[in-house]
Amino acid sequence: MAPNFQQAAGLLAEVGERFDARNWVLGTSGNFSVVLGRDPLRLAMTRSGMAKGRLDLDAIVEIDGDGTVVRPAGARPSAEALLHVEIVRARGAGAVLHTHSIWCTILSNRHASAGGLGIAGYEMLKGLEGISTHEHEEWIPILENDQDMTRLAGRLRQVLAEHAACHAFLLRRHGMYTWGQTLPQAVRHVEIVEFLLETVGRTEAMESPSWQS
Repeated sequence: MAPNFQQAAGLLAEVGERFDARNWVLGTSGNFSVVLGRDPLRLAMTRSGMAKGRLDLDAIVEIDGDGTVVRPAGARPSAEALLHVEIVRARGAGAVLHTHSIWCTILSNRHASAGGLGIAGYEMLKGLEGISTHEHEEWIPILENDQDMTRLAGRLRQVLAEHAACHAFLLRRHGMYTWGQTLPQAVRHVEIVEFLLETVGRTEAMESPSWQS
C-alpha cells in the first residue's frame, strides 16, 4: 500500500539522514521520490536546493506525471523530476533514489566512453532484486549529463528500454540513480550499488598506473 504524503515525507527524511551520514548526498545534491498513486500518477519528491540530511515536510512536494507540482502551490521540485517519472513508468518502481557519491562520480567519467560499467563476481551483487549468484554481471549504463531535462528524459527512456535488466544508471560527472518496488528495496539498491562502485573504484586505483600519474 502506497504511503500518504505525510508518511512519504517522514520516510524520505529518514533516507536523507541515512545517506547524508554516508556522504552520498553532500550539500544539496541528490533527490528522492516515492509513488503516492498511479492513476493518476502522483509522487512525493524532494524540493530543489534542499539539504537531504535535514528534510522535513516543507522540503517535500507532490508532483504529477508531467513533473508538475500539485502541492504546495508555487513550490519547485528537483530539476530532475522528469527522470523520476520516466523510471517509475519504465520499471513500475515505487521509489527512485539519486545519490552523488565521490566514487559514482569518478567512475561515471572514467567509463563514459564505454557507455557503461560491467560489474561481476562480487557477493554483494546478490543484494540486487532478482539476482541469486555472485557470477551475475550487472551492467550499469552511463548517460551524458544534460541540462535539458526533456531531452535527457527521452534518452533515459531509450536506455532503460535497451537495458531492461539494469538496476541503476549513472549520469556522467554527476551521480547515480536506482529504484525499487518499495522504498526499502530502493534503499537497499543504493547501498549495494554504492558498495560495488566504491570497490571497483578503489581496485582500479590500486591496479592502474594511470590513476597514479
